[in-house]
Amino acid sequence: MRKIAIGILVSFVFSPLFAEDNNPLLERVDRNLNPESYESYRKLINIEPNGREKEFMLFTVKKGKDKVAALFISPASEKGRSTLRLDENMWLYIPNVGKPVRITSLQSVVGGIFNNADILRLDYAEEYDVKEVEDLGKELLLHLKAKTNSVAYDQIKMWVDKEKYLPGKIECLTEASMLIKTIYFKQIKDFGGGIVRPAVIETDSPLHQGYKSVMIFAGIKHREFKDEVFTLPFLPNLESLR
Repeated sequence: MRKIAIGILVSFVFSPLFAEDNNPLLERVDRNLNPESYESYRKLINIEPNGREKEFMLFTVKKGKDKVAALFISPASEKGRSTLRLDENMWLYIPNVGKPVRITSLQSVVGGIFNNADILRLDYAEEYDVKEVEDLGKELLLHLKAKTNSVAYDQIKMWVDKEKYLPGKIECLTEASMLIKTIYFKQIKDFGGGIVRPAVIETDSPLHQGYKSVMIFAGIKHREFKDEVFTLPFLPNLESLR
């Protein structure tokens, strides 16, 4: 009887759900969402309460866990603009306006509910630690805490499908646990090359009633890049990668 009790206790302590380090679980979600290095095409749509929409098309490249760059393809007024993120540092390049300017994670280069941290997203495991995991049956609820105070959201609640290990919903919160926005992951699609992930990401915010932003992935695939692609001098040349 004592051996059985000890066995149950050992099983409980070392179960992945109750393990002290659940960060590998978050890393698994990251890899299911995106390859470590990739290129993608996506459309961003900002929707106002009156139904008016503004669309942007972006070509995005990422390398490793801390390098992301994006090029505006449309509309014509934005074409040629590009953004770069290196870890927590971000820049915006505008043709014919001189050198790139620094931007922050909470700003938005497209003016909608998605901020720059959402648009130039790094791996979640790069910015957050898993503090708690709840088993909700078909889903796991991950409670994430920012590793530094420079991250866009101090806390995140992430609902993860236990079969696909993909997020279905994310709530982004302040340090005081105030809800900033909710992000929904929809329409899981096979993009080829082993990439099966949500093709549509939507967000709304109690701080912007009636407004909504949508991100639609038209394509995403594995691709390797040289480090020079993710430098300020290369920003005007992102078009050459297409």
